[in-house]
Amino acid sequence: MPTPIHFDEVIERQTQCDLRLWDVLVTQHGQLRGELHFDDCCRRNIYSASKSVTSIAAGFALEEGLFSLSDRLVDVFAGSLPEKVDGFLPDATVRDLLTMSLGQETACLMGGERPTLPESDWVRYVLNRPFSLKPGQKFVYNNAGPYLMGILIQQKAGCDLVSYLMPRLFGPLHIPRPMWEQDPMGYTFGAGGLFLTCQELHRFGLFCLQKGTWDGQRLLSPDYFDQALSFQQKNDGPDGFNGSGYGYLFWLGDHHSVRADGKYGQLSILFPKEDSVITLMAEKPGDPGPLHRMVNDCLFPQLSSF
Repeated sequence: MPTPIHFDEVIERQTQCDLRLWDVLVTQHGQLRGELHFDDCCRRNIYSASKSVTSIAAGFALEEGLFSLSDRLVDVFAGSLPEKVDGFLPDATVRDLLTMSLGQETACLMGGERPTLPESDWVRYVLNRPFSLKPGQKFVYNNAGPYLMGILIQQKAGCDLVSYLMPRLFGPLHIPRPMWEQDPMGYTFGAGGLFLTCQELHRFGLFCLQKGTWDGQRLLSPDYFDQALSFQQKNDGPDGFNGSGYGYLFWLGDHHSVRADGKYGQLSILFPKEDSVITLMAEKPGDPGPLHRMVNDCLFPQLSSF
């Protein structure tokens, strides 16, 4: 039997750090080593951890030949372009939608902007904003890229993102049809707003750790995970956890970790070397550093004991 995870330090840190934990799950070598719950199992907004789900949707779409990473945005979104296509927009490709290096210096479609945005056609709105940087040149955290990626999948597949993922991902992982935020045109907002339980987010993390295999069945080629979960773009952060690089809508972090990361502490963290996934649902306003340090200080050391 694996040694159970001890949560005493986690509970103590929660009191010290203005942190409200809802759930913690720890799985290693396919076995649940520990779980901690402070509330009933319910679906919560996982905010930008949704981006990582959109990344996996892109993996399915690429495997099915709906588009390629080298396709140019001016071609795949030809009907939504500004009257004058200038700057670096002609250089931007589908791949740039996944790496937070789209070529726009300022972010858009962020949480505080969306409720009052007067434009209803968000694709046209994004593409009409300046592309003043060469794509791939600079990491700028921006909802525009993952939003457009979600739109592209939906336009090519002919259905919303949830319907696209039901037979490919959600269904096989035993995730009943979830709710996902929509834009004013009715498209799924691939950059955020997906609602999952901690257990459902944890299964998603395990699926990624297993590089596309679930219940002994291959759902998605490991080739996509080799790209999505590896270094694709340099990023800057206040500590190693945030500044270790970026994959395809996944963050890289300490201890060779990879994570889906939501705004207030919705995390599914893969530790491939330890064959482990730690998933948390939390409410941590402001600086996420204390939550990350809690994982590194209180939970990660226990993975090496098994």
